[in-house]
Amino acid sequence: MVTAQLGDLEGALRARVRGEVRFDPQARALHSMDASNHRKVPPGVVAPLDAEDVLAALAVCHERGVPVTVRGGGTSIAGQATGNGLVLDLARHLNRIHDVDPATRVAHVEPGVVLDDLRRAAGRYGLTFGPDPSTHSRCTLGGMIGNDACGSHSVAWGRTSANVEWLDVATMDGTRMRVGRDQAVPTTGRAAEIHAALTDLADANLALIRRGFPALPRRVSGYALDRLLPEHGRDLARALVGTEGTCVVVLGAGLRLVEAPKARALAVLGFPDDFAAADAAPGLLPHGPLTVESLSAGLVALAASARDVALPPGAAWLFVEVGADTVAEAKERAHALAGSGPARVVTDPAGQRALWRIREEASGTATRMADGSEAWPGWEDTAVPPERLGAYLRALAALMDRYDLRGLPYGHFGEGCVHIRIDFDLLTTRGVAAYRAFSSDLADLVVAHGGSLSGEHGDGQARAEFLPRMYGPEIVELFGAFKAIWDPAGLLNPGIVVRPHPVDGNLRFAGMRTPVSVEFGYPADGGDFAAAVRRCVGVGKCRESADTSSGGVMCPSYRVTGEEAHSTRGRARLLHEMLIGEVITDGWRSTEVRDALDLCLSCKGCRSDCPVDVDMATYKAEFLHHHYQGRLRPAAHYALGNLPLLARAVGSVPGLAGLANAAARVPALRRAALGLAGLDRTREIPPFAPEPFTRWWRDRPRVSGSSRRRVVLWPDTFGNRFRPEIGRAAVEVLEAAGLEVVVPPGSVCCGLTWVSTGQLDIARRVMARTVRTLRPAIEAGLPIVGLEPSCAAALRTDVPELLGRSADGLADSVKTFAQTLEEYAPHWAPPVLDREVTGQLHCHQHAVLGDAADRRLRARAGLTGELAGGCCGLAGNFGYEAAHAEVSRAVAADRLLPALAAAGPDAVTLADGFSCRTQITHVSDRRPVHLAELLAAALPPATATAPVVRP
Repeated sequence: MVTAQLGDLEGALRARVRGEVRFDPQARALHSMDASNHRKVPPGVVAPLDAEDVLAALAVCHERGVPVTVRGGGTSIAGQATGNGLVLDLARHLNRIHDVDPATRVAHVEPGVVLDDLRRAAGRYGLTFGPDPSTHSRCTLGGMIGNDACGSHSVAWGRTSANVEWLDVATMDGTRMRVGRDQAVPTTGRAAEIHAALTDLADANLALIRRGFPALPRRVSGYALDRLLPEHGRDLARALVGTEGTCVVVLGAGLRLVEAPKARALAVLGFPDDFAAADAAPGLLPHGPLTVESLSAGLVALAASARDVALPPGAAWLFVEVGADTVAEAKERAHALAGSGPARVVTDPAGQRALWRIREEASGTATRMADGSEAWPGWEDTAVPPERLGAYLRALAALMDRYDLRGLPYGHFGEGCVHIRIDFDLLTTRGVAAYRAFSSDLADLVVAHGGSLSGEHGDGQARAEFLPRMYGPEIVELFGAFKAIWDPAGLLNPGIVVRPHPVDGNLRFAGMRTPVSVEFGYPADGGDFAAAVRRCVGVGKCRESADTSSGGVMCPSYRVTGEEAHSTRGRARLLHEMLIGEVITDGWRSTEVRDALDLCLSCKGCRSDCPVDVDMATYKAEFLHHHYQGRLRPAAHYALGNLPLLARAVGSVPGLAGLANAAARVPALRRAALGLAGLDRTREIPPFAPEPFTRWWRDRPRVSGSSRRRVVLWPDTFGNRFRPEIGRAAVEVLEAAGLEVVVPPGSVCCGLTWVSTGQLDIARRVMARTVRTLRPAIEAGLPIVGLEPSCAAALRTDVPELLGRSADGLADSVKTFAQTLEEYAPHWAPPVLDREVTGQLHCHQHAVLGDAADRRLRARAGLTGELAGGCCGLAGNFGYEAAHAEVSRAVAADRLLPALAAAGPDAVTLADGFSCRTQITHVSDRRPVHLAELLAAALPPATATAPVVRP
């Protein structure tokens, strides 16, 4: 559309739609892709407030002949959630659950409701919604209806189409009607004409429809015209399920709920390979399982969540879940189907969740091969009769070998559905040609085995071109007639299913600039920033429902704003578009990208929680470096980025720390200083310590001895200059555990404050000096003990990734306080406190360092209770910046404050991170301590047997 037409469209929409209307580059870029291989930039995005708003937007577009693409969670894998027309974002506001009726077991929902939200609401009555794709924490029910989604439990409860009672729909021309079971057929108007035309279409082609639709449990391809047959009740609702937004816009739905089993048991069966697992799957169906899911050893090896999970011997596994009224009965059923082969039966919910997490994250982990090469969807979910699955997988493997392609199959083996991402080369002309040729051959292979091109995710643009291979030209012609009855102007999601775009058209990487000159090394991506950005494949785990109890960190700002631009996926999309340069046209200087990254807390949660290891904190630092290169930065970057230098300067002048602290206690002076620095005037300024830890250490007698193992205690800026008592406590504990503590000579710094503000040139110089200082300790194999999680994480990741080979050995040397005690003093028994604890687990510890050793240490010390997950909201410089004050406190209110409120009044508040402790003191009346302080306070009087020597 030309600019004048876009302006007219935008103006008309703003005049008639009450919801958000956005035609700016950021909004267009955010909605240019889903989770598929395809990309189409829309002219604009509308987020309607309600059904009337949807009708108003449709009317404007219908009058002007503007195509419309409806979008939910944006996790579609076949390209049906991208379009050249206006995007209707129904997830933003149309997300109400109007009713859950336990008597009829029907829920009335709007299309933007997230599946897990419905399951929570239904769970209060012992009910659930049967279909459950792995994206259940963020996929919308409207999207599930559009794709006829299935999930792991469809063996028991069927596809979405089997669980829809009625639909409230609107056609492109504004006709609104309710269709489905027990719904009256209208006798006048456009709705009556549609009913009559559909009846005529079915009756004129009864024989063709009856013989043309294979009876597959996972037949999702094409339109379900067989639902128009009289023997199926001429069910228009179920005929519309799976039409991928090409016929109507769903405004509401009546969904059938099922009774959730009171108890479940999970049998994990081991097999020598995927073929053997596929051969065995059909034989398990007579046992009446809830699921028969597969997982290959290759995916388990890639899954970080699998490291602490025990699997029976094998190179492939089937997850077979059974339900019953009691745990004992479920366990007995699970053992009965397990047979005599390698198996493990799990009945405890936590153990089951750990196993299911591996399976659910496969859609992300499968995107990278073991050697780091990229793998893509396109043929993500073909399905064949279950009894043909083994033969089909062997033929698929042979076809992939012929094309020199690799992939890791997994999926819903109980229903013959195979998920696989394949290492297609979609970046070169030759690779795209091979992708097209392979797609053609695979379509023929699926049809030869009596299968469906799509078994769950729909045809979209990835497979619709090959529908004539599966159905023949006559039925494909009927698909066109069916769509024309609903959408005569062809404006709803054109190019999908009917008259489809070619499989190799609109590929998302066309025009992407690569390589790009960058500062970080991106070792997992071969130094290629574009490849790092491509890690985000759109599965949307960063958009998990705000009520999720996953315990993860990402994405704190999205959790409080609900804005796509504030999700990890949204930011990655903007960086992707920046590299293409079509919508985001000013590269590193882009204000659209800057504004989206501004609310990134650099928590690094995505580095661990994202199934494809997107590291937005690093991408943000990279972007800020280029964005501000050669020009003035915000005042807060200078004030907080240079905090180590400021703290060192204050500490080096006798009496200056006291003067600074006294000035900070004067409200007017404090507010003025904060305002001048671009910081939140309502914050307190942490007081400088009168004596830094390093000065205390210099004057302190040493404890040493030939039997003591030496450890290097890292004097981070925050502990050294603001809370030196933490370092002193750590020394006491480490020495009580029989270790000899040393401290690096001279001044050292991890450089994190400069990294987080994108001042990478300074960060590199600071880091290089630090590595030179630490080199003797690294080469001696000494552990470097970090008490501040953010600094320890920077030493383990940021420093090596910015310095490259010159930092070799550093990452492996860095240990947390708890890891050091566990690995280097394994026989030491901590004092037993028998206390409840609450507080905050630092997000960098969650994402980079891990807290398993901390949990074990707390348990040995008799400390009960859990630390809050998520992010505290301060996150280094983020919460202190004036523009972030509201979001910072909202993030704290998301998880931290409820955790503090739920703890008993006598609970000890633990927070190892300086930011976490500061935030807790600013938003509550609790006074948090470091774990080292808590343990040191409980140590018995010193009875050192090793000699005490002066330095």
